[in-house]
Amino acid sequence: MRNGTRSLYRGAAMMVMAWALVATSYAHHSFAMFDQSKQLTLKGTVSDFQWTNPHAWIHLDVPNPNGVKDRWQVELNSPNNLKRQGWKSSSIKPGDQVTLVLNPLKDGSKGGLFVSITLPDGTVLGDPTRARGGPINVPAAQ
Repeated sequence: MRNGTRSLYRGAAMMVMAWALVATSYAHHSFAMFDQSKQLTLKGTVSDFQWTNPHAWIHLDVPNPNGVKDRWQVELNSPNNLKRQGWKSSSIKPGDQVTLVLNPLKDGSKGGLFVSITLPDGTVLGDPTRARGGPINVPAAQ
């Protein structure tokens, strides 16, 4: 194989790899599944807080009108970004009674995109300026 042909193949291979990296980064950061025009305020008990990459998660048990607890799964930013916003891996603990604001999933599943959380001591984490309105179709905890 000639040097010119070899360089052409290398260049093409590098272009394909660069395109693949860019495409996966764009796919990862889509928020299309969340209805960012709506917010829900949930009052419940933290069942799990996962300080994991690429996103942290809060699992929240929220009582419904039938007295049964619904498990909500809330997606947060990455731990690296959360640290820059003042979070620690110990900021939220299972058993904490919290009020959490989220943008719900468009498909109606019990989950959403994190907006803010009020901890038992009154500390607010997240962006309280984005939080607006009160509970929407979600009963307050007893």
